[in-house]
Amino acid sequence: MDCKNYVLCLAFILSLNYVCCQYRLKNMQGSSLSDRVQQLTELTLTRPVIKFNGARFREYVKTTPRNYSVIVMFTAMAPQRHCQICRHANDEFVIVANSFRYLQAHSKKLFFASVDFDEGSDVFNMMKINSAPVYMHFPPKGKPKPADTMDIERVGFGAEAVAKWIFERTDIQIRVFRPPNYSGTVAIIMLLILIGGFLYLRRNNLDFIYNKTIWGLCALFFTLTMISGQMWNHIRGPPFIHKSYGGSVAYIHASSQGQFILETYIVMILNGAVVLGMILMTESASRKGDVKKRRIFAALGAGLVAIFFSLLLSIFRNKAQGYPYSLLFK
Repeated sequence: MDCKNYVLCLAFILSLNYVCCQYRLKNMQGSSLSDRVQQLTELTLTRPVIKFNGARFREYVKTTPRNYSVIVMFTAMAPQRHCQICRHANDEFVIVANSFRYLQAHSKKLFFASVDFDEGSDVFNMMKINSAPVYMHFPPKGKPKPADTMDIERVGFGAEAVAKWIFERTDIQIRVFRPPNYSGTVAIIMLLILIGGFLYLRRNNLDFIYNKTIWGLCALFFTLTMISGQMWNHIRGPPFIHKSYGGSVAYIHASSQGQFILETYIVMILNGAVVLGMILMTESASRKGDVKKRRIFAALGAGLVAIFFSLLLSIFRNKAQGYPYSLLFK
């Protein structure tokens, strides 16, 4: 009996010790979590986007448990990294973070941070990231899913697009407040003043207003601008080009759902060359004069249309995978 009581007493002591250790560990974890939240809150008060290096990233993002989400922008701001769009993407990201400050109810549920390649290259290697900028959402529980990485090539990196993506991942709706920008208003006012001054100086000779060629060129330029995708750029805010850390540069977007800014200029020039070819063929057929000269213009126009339309068709074929038709180029 004494031995049996001794065993029961020892088992009771060990069980009690285990329960106390678990309770102490839970309290330590809870204290650590509250400390991390408090530290992140204090850092957010000084700047809306917290700068992370490798140590901070592991402490605030990889350490568990967490009861908050972290939106991290992986960027490369140093000039030697040649990331042309990183600074613009950072400005848009800061706008979203500043706008989030107005949501006091969610101030401790979501934090914004950035990791620069030169300050946290180990983080880039850990997350297997080889390009910038990249937006990632780290949820309170579990690992990030593929949808937790924002597809900036498809939706762009504008502040509104980032806020919409954050709402989809966290159910926290952020109303974007942009700082007032009067540059567009000033530019329009200056343009109107210049036009008014020019018309005033030419008030005695306004025949150029009735010039069909000038109005035709203006209409042609407007049409080329619209069909090249400039309005899409204004809405989505895509990158100028795409450059990876491997050194490869892409001027044409690989998908029909996206485009780069430089791509719109290329498409505008190609369309302009096709229009020039059509004008040459039309003028050579409608005007009278030297037959040889008219044939040269017609042949030149036909060549421009064939070559540059083939290039346009080739670009469309590469963007719309599976399109079967081509002309001179694959």
